[in-house]
Amino acid sequence: MSKIRMNTELRNKLFNKMKNVFENEDTQEKEAYLQARENVDRQYEHAHRLAVDVVERAYPPEDVSVLRTFKKKYGSPCDVVAKDKCFYFAHNEDKDEDGDITETKSHFDFGLFGNLNGSEYDSEDGKKFAFAYYREDLKAMDCNPDIFAQQNENKDNPHKTKYVDECSKALGYTNYHNNDDQGMAKTFNAPYYLDVIGTSYCRSRAIACTKDEYEAFETWRIAKGSLVVNHQKWIDTIMKQCDQLKIGLKAYRYLSEGIELATELGIQVDEAELIRTNSTGLTIYNPSNLASMIKGMKNKNQSREAKILARKKYEESLN
Repeated sequence: MSKIRMNTELRNKLFNKMKNVFENEDTQEKEAYLQARENVDRQYEHAHRLAVDVVERAYPPEDVSVLRTFKKKYGSPCDVVAKDKCFYFAHNEDKDEDGDITETKSHFDFGLFGNLNGSEYDSEDGKKFAFAYYREDLKAMDCNPDIFAQQNENKDNPHKTKYVDECSKALGYTNYHNNDDQGMAKTFNAPYYLDVIGTSYCRSRAIACTKDEYEAFETWRIAKGSLVVNHQKWIDTIMKQCDQLKIGLKAYRYLSEGIELATELGIQVDEAELIRTNSTGLTIYNPSNLASMIKGMKNKNQSREAKILARKKYEESLN
């Protein structure tokens, strides 16, 4: 192989190619993320059916219809029916240490950017969920849906703000308290609007439900949080691999070392493709050793037979 010297462009090409492979590998962390997203869909379906029952029990459709008729007849004085996708649900089946009945209530938002902690106010949690849920769609639009996971330990900064805003805009997010979202956000939210009676905010119209119903709503909201957690764990494994990859590629003086690393990782790289548009530092990491290190940073799904074989080889090595 010709001794083509490394430069920034070649390092970036190699890095991006290998990072893309890391993201598409079938690992335990990625599988947990995908399963968490599937569970969100199931929980949304169940929680929404339950919400319809609870809300219509409080605001019967026939009453809603009558009030709309009055609005047409008398105008704004009777404008008390509206559609909403977030609700305060409450039950009174618990008792405190003195045996007195206590009210348990929380805010549940069915919107794509709905809060995950029971608050009716905006927070990053809703965006983290939205970005994790629509990750592939955002990647296809050249956005970075992993920005929160990548910047998990960092405070707000221009880099983070830029990509968060791009993702939010791509999903059609406008304002947490408005119902004028566009695109995917509007499509996602549409099925979850229900008719409610009243002119006040969510906080003052707590809707009664049973304890079992309330706990089902909590289970749905926990499922949303689980998606965020599993997305974070998966991206953490990719980031750790990429951190080591950057160190190694920065140290390599020749392109052949980078290609050797890719080969050791099972990644096929076409040298001609890498240097087609452009070509023209001390080797700290041996490519073979670095490949082994990176491989050890992920838990690929392994069949039962493969695990048994690996155990046999280990026991044989001890003899």
